[in-house]
Amino acid sequence: MESKRNIVITGGAGFIGSHVVRLFVNKYPEYNIINLDKLTYAGNLANLKDIEDKPNYKFVKMDICDFEAFYQLMQDEHIDGIIHLAAESHVDRSIKDPFTFARTNVMGTLSLLQAAKLYWESLPEKYEGKRFYHISTDEVYGALEMTHPEGVPSPFTTVASSSEHHAAYGTDFFLETTKYNPHSPYSASKASSDHFVRAFHDTYGMPTIVTNCSNNYGPYQFPEKLIPLFINNIRHRKPLPVYGKGENVRDWLYVVDHARAIDTIFHNGKVAETYNIGGFNEWKNIDIIKVVIKTVDRLLGRAEGEDLNLITYVTDRLGHDARYAIDSRKLQAELGWEPSLQFEEGIEKTVKWYLENEEWMDQITSGEYEKYYDDMYKNR
Repeated sequence: MESKRNIVITGGAGFIGSHVVRLFVNKYPEYNIINLDKLTYAGNLANLKDIEDKPNYKFVKMDICDFEAFYQLMQDEHIDGIIHLAAESHVDRSIKDPFTFARTNVMGTLSLLQAAKLYWESLPEKYEGKRFYHISTDEVYGALEMTHPEGVPSPFTTVASSSEHHAAYGTDFFLETTKYNPHSPYSASKASSDHFVRAFHDTYGMPTIVTNCSNNYGPYQFPEKLIPLFINNIRHRKPLPVYGKGENVRDWLYVVDHARAIDTIFHNGKVAETYNIGGFNEWKNIDIIKVVIKTVDRLLGRAEGEDLNLITYVTDRLGHDARYAIDSRKLQAELGWEPSLQFEEGIEKTVKWYLENEEWMDQITSGEYEKYYDDMYKNR
């Protein structure tokens, strides 16, 4: 059995964070798990309704940029582990408002690091048994070329086993040693935060870990992101806006598999290491959109391809990277993690979840969830 731990998970009311919180609360009843979230537009406590009354779970509403408040929390709760997911993450929003992304992603991360440093260094054991785990993105690496842009003939042949790395659209991949080359304000802010995390290890000896993950999909994702947005639009027969020609390629990972990877790395990863997390699962945007349309139409009893006419091509995003592809063989070889779901199974589960949870989606898109949970929090 694991020893008692007091762990803060930042951004725990968000998409990926809520899955990590749920996993840790259920898997480690001997841990105290503190979900720290500012509850911005993408934070939703309804994502964690099934565990909100668990005895080892606590929610704290806090801005990660509030250094004094977080430093006090570190002392009050005797925090020995931080899993840092809180971030502004939507590229389009970063293009319109880069200052918010710099504040949250850079200064917020620095606030957490400095508070952890001061608290842990005040203890007799100092950094022994402590861990600061920072979750980042593959976008910090920039873009890869598509050396065979036609990809593979079958739509469900892009997931590799642990012994092979199947390249759908090219032969080069993001490695842990790939030089950073961010192209958007979002990825630049995440790159900067990554550098601060590594600097705190190199300068102060803080036990840090950084992971860079590919695109996630699955339940509870805020519907500004491609897959839930398009599922909802297909449901209501609204246009499906596709950037450019939809030729950009992304590597997709089911969110529960990402949470499993975070669990594995937090407990067994080596201090000061970087681990890439990916699904070996490359898709052109237009192809994934067609699969989503096909799946939604089938599950709603519509004719196959009935809603393909909803696709609407729009002006491409500024600085839109052509291709991302993660090589996560280091994580597989050293820690034994690999994706558990083929993409066909994952997208089926995802579409079913959104169609079966229309109330959750409708509350999100109407904004009702923000008032309900804000009132609930005030009354506690």
